[in-house]
Amino acid sequence: MDLKPHIEKFRNRFAEVEAQLSDPKAFDNPQKAQELSREYARLKELVASGEAYLKVVSELAENRALLNSGDGEMIALAKEEIVRLEPEEQKLSQQVRFGLVPPAPTDSRNTIIEIRAGAGGSESALFAADLYRMYSRYCEAHGWKAETLDSSPSDLGGFKEIIFQVSGQDVFKRLKYESGVHRVQRVPATEAQGRIHTSTCTVAVMPEAEEVDVQINPDEIEVNVCRASGKGGQGVNTTDSAVQIIHKPTGMIVRCADQRSQQKNKIQAMTVLRSRLLERKVAEEDAKYAAFRKDQVGTGERSEKIRTYNFPQNRVTDHRLELTLYNLANFIEGDLDPMFDPLMHHDMEQKLAALPT
Repeated sequence: MDLKPHIEKFRNRFAEVEAQLSDPKAFDNPQKAQELSREYARLKELVASGEAYLKVVSELAENRALLNSGDGEMIALAKEEIVRLEPEEQKLSQQVRFGLVPPAPTDSRNTIIEIRAGAGGSESALFAADLYRMYSRYCEAHGWKAETLDSSPSDLGGFKEIIFQVSGQDVFKRLKYESGVHRVQRVPATEAQGRIHTSTCTVAVMPEAEEVDVQINPDEIEVNVCRASGKGGQGVNTTDSAVQIIHKPTGMIVRCADQRSQQKNKIQAMTVLRSRLLERKVAEEDAKYAAFRKDQVGTGERSEKIRTYNFPQNRVTDHRLELTLYNLANFIEGDLDPMFDPLMHHDMEQKLAALPT
């Protein structure tokens, strides 16, 4: 693929966006200004990668030409340079090619993650807590903020359910592949005979919906307040701060009780409801094109088993790519990029292949 014309398009569009952002009127519409700012940052990076790519391509051509010089010393130096430059050319070429794929509008959104215990009883609840800790560690490493919206602790530890919001740059872009069934294989602490048990948890990852994405008619929701329960001090148990919202058309029920303020819980519950409705809307649209997406990385369906965590073998396997890593000890501590990067790479390759030529 000749990337020069595409790099030139990046340059031209970058100049256009830069000119628009220099006009004070652009900030009369905050949402449009935010979109332009994100596009500016993306294009700035792409132009830099494109310039570096063209420079490396030129240097490679010069060194390959020297291979026919007849000068033994120059040929040896040229070979060394070619060995150094070829991996750089491949890396920069990939960055430019991936820039041809239009970014998903939800990639830069904050994200809501719901983890629910599945098969396996108390062991499943403990695994839900492990997953929550794993994602929390990953967020910390990337400078993201994770805030619990609601949780339902189990009797023996762990969570029957926990919902939290992640805020930061490109959060959904990296976390969106986590939706599905996560399976764990290990010896539970309560197992006297040392037998390996299999348990599951479901993970749902949703981009935070904006009001323009999903319109909710106030007449279609029922809001109830009640006393929160669980840890958190006297205020938690003596004030009607927990909020439950029922969306009548779909039957969806959202409950938030993590904040002491009833108003804050209501705002958070509405945020979760909008995100669930947006997820449903997107899933319905995706279903229309399912025949064209057979090779895509997972469907994100919660019924789909996407990953197995095998503790006795220190192994984690992603079933969408059939990728196995033997570093589960680090992975469960939040070192997720060795899995996330191949997933993102495969997804981008599929989208590139689907672009019109």
